[in-house]
Amino acid sequence: MRKKVLVAVSGGVDSAVAAALLLKEGFDVTAVFLCLQQFGPKLTAEGMEHAIESNSRSCCTPQDAADARRIAAKLGVKFISLSATKDFETIIKSFIDDYEKGRTPNPCVRCNEKIKFGKLFELADSLGVQYVATGHYARIIDYKGQHAIAPALAPGKDQSYVLFSIPREKLDRIIFPVGRLKNKQAVRDIAKELGLEVHDKPDSQDICFVPDGDYAKLLEAHNSSALRAGNFIDTSGKIVGKHDGYGRFTIGQRRGTGIAAGHPVYVTDINPKTADVTIGEKNDLLADGLTADGANWQVDVPVSPDSRASRGGPTEFEAMVKIRYNHRGAAAKVIITGENTFEVRFDKPLEAVTPGQAVVVYSEDCLLGGGWIKEKCNSSTSSL
Repeated sequence: MRKKVLVAVSGGVDSAVAAALLLKEGFDVTAVFLCLQQFGPKLTAEGMEHAIESNSRSCCTPQDAADARRIAAKLGVKFISLSATKDFETIIKSFIDDYEKGRTPNPCVRCNEKIKFGKLFELADSLGVQYVATGHYARIIDYKGQHAIAPALAPGKDQSYVLFSIPREKLDRIIFPVGRLKNKQAVRDIAKELGLEVHDKPDSQDICFVPDGDYAKLLEAHNSSALRAGNFIDTSGKIVGKHDGYGRFTIGQRRGTGIAAGHPVYVTDINPKTADVTIGEKNDLLADGLTADGANWQVDVPVSPDSRASRGGPTEFEAMVKIRYNHRGAAAKVIITGENTFEVRFDKPLEAVTPGQAVVVYSEDCLLGGGWIKEKCNSSTSSL
């Protein structure tokens, strides 16, 4: 019997090619479109192909739903439209809550964990399907006898960062077909050869529930306290200006403050209790390390013989660490401080360590795991 796989088909070229590659490999493929938002009465299961056009470059639009159905029909595979609207509301709420706490959220990580893979596995288990697949640019490899996620082969396209929170027990059931391809053009070429209309469809760029990139509008629509006005202060605490909502800013931001200091200034801290936004110079962004919570380790972490763990202390190891999606990575020491917490000490100070973002840990071309940045720390404040 052919191995069965559910493929999350978003209506884009990457997931379409993922489904096509698995079909070519002999899998029994079912395409699943995850409907994350309500589109209104024009979108129905029977009339999806007549859905209205959308100019948005985000995912999960009526056009995406129509494209997903057409992709399944072209490939000759079964198609399921699965509503995840209620689950998705929790992602939006978490997004708003983070801004209200003075953090800068990364909803894509949470969506991958809770919805894209969470809902896919629920459906797979209910149907007796062994595997699930997506169009993510990443790979599943063998790491010291364990299934693990590794960066994609395509330069500049790796998406492993946003996959750190997937539970380790699910990794042996996940397939990332396009992660094996050498570049994006190879993906588009395959789609074109197959006659898929989405071969030249633009990539999604924005957070799908903030399609124009203006997240302040979303905060306004929810009457968020993150738009409470307050003061700009300098690093000494002196008031240097006024702002109309601390949620409009993020650590490291340079533009949009309206502060005329005669030299470049940056957002270095956000205090949600007082609504103060601290402005400083570039050096003020530097941090020696960070603390993180919400840890998820997908493989057993490497522990060197001379680490403190071997001497009865906390587990520690050397690794490469990414503190944002487009970060190239930095050498660091990672110290596990609790069941769900860890600290990071960078070999060289890094700029703009941002609470709310994911910190993801790599070693030997393997994603070990990660967590959520709680706060930055320097030598005088760190417990390291």
